[in-house]
Amino acid sequence: MGTDIFMRIAFFDCFSGASGDMILAACIDAGLDVDRLREQIALLDLEGFRIDARKVRKQGFAATQVQVVLEPNTPKPHRHLKHIVELIDRSRLPESVRRRARDVFARLAQAEAAVHGTTIEKVHFHEVGAIDAIVDIVGACLALDLLGIERVFVSAIPPGSGSVRCDHGVMPVPAPATAELLKGVPLASCDEPGELITPTGAAILTTLSAGFGPMPAMTLERVGIGAGQREGQTRPNILRLVVGQAVEAVESGETDEILVLQANLDDVTGQVLGHVCEKLLEAGALDVFTTPIYMKKNRPATEISVLAPRAARGAMEDILFAETTTFGIRSHPVHRSKLNRSIETVKTEVGEIRIKVGRRGDRVVRVSPEFEDCRHAARQSGRSLLEVMELARRAWQQQADASTDT
Repeated sequence: MGTDIFMRIAFFDCFSGASGDMILAACIDAGLDVDRLREQIALLDLEGFRIDARKVRKQGFAATQVQVVLEPNTPKPHRHLKHIVELIDRSRLPESVRRRARDVFARLAQAEAAVHGTTIEKVHFHEVGAIDAIVDIVGACLALDLLGIERVFVSAIPPGSGSVRCDHGVMPVPAPATAELLKGVPLASCDEPGELITPTGAAILTTLSAGFGPMPAMTLERVGIGAGQREGQTRPNILRLVVGQAVEAVESGETDEILVLQANLDDVTGQVLGHVCEKLLEAGALDVFTTPIYMKKNRPATEISVLAPRAARGAMEDILFAETTTFGIRSHPVHRSKLNRSIETVKTEVGEIRIKVGRRGDRVVRVSPEFEDCRHAARQSGRSLLEVMELARRAWQQQADASTDT
């Protein structure tokens, strides 16, 4: 028997591109209380700015426009990734928001490092290190959290055309860092002149999105229109946000979406690998495993694979870059189906033992005695580990049969 799982999702319809302020504005237009946003963003402990939100019209369409206004004489330092991460970590924002914001900035740092041929530690954030960009990124992560969005989807993205001026001079659209961020993302053809997708917008959407393409099936609840600062020539400079309830029919188990991160290592010892695996698990990885491989020139090497929640991307990448010699990390989202799990305790002649029970709907498909309990009982009783595990399984079965009979 199938089960319907309801989930609040958001779909960003980027028919005219996206930027950090447009994402934030669309969330406000979709019903987010701007005063609550201001109250929460103050927990970032970043001074010298205010958030202005106003209703505007873009080529006949009503929308909300957001601007981060700096106070006079507000310092504008160039920041490294570590400075921004420290700022986020010092804040009193919810941990889920901090994780998402760190992930967005880490992705930006990787793109900038790839473009400039340096490391993420040495990347100077210019435009994206400014106060307005920090507020846009942290604000977008906070806004989605306040709206109760569980999963984000994004349309194909039109990059625009022509050229754009940045700190490094005039560059073709999409600018190099933006193009790096958009690798693997479906792009829509567009003859609108100018930059439609900014590095900040690209980083937010590509980090938080669970998928790109057409609008997913949903029961529509609300629509928000966020306006950008430019005036479009062939289309209005707006971003549409659609929020609704997705209904996913699941065959009586649990499902979620996690991230797989992988790196190839040809100069790391077994001791180091063991240390790295422990750190990853302590930091929230769901699982870590290694696979022997052969790299170029037939060199034996090891592929390390990490399964982690999507929000833990930044923490996992930080450890892999700091604790191994890798220069690059591959990652991709995967859909995971899980058994519904419960822990039950049974009494045996060698003591109490916990049992992990896995169910799919009403059917029990897995009964697994807890290893540490069985090992302790085996040592205390002098029996073999396999015998104790079998005793635990039989005890659970007898307990289940007795429960059914009653």
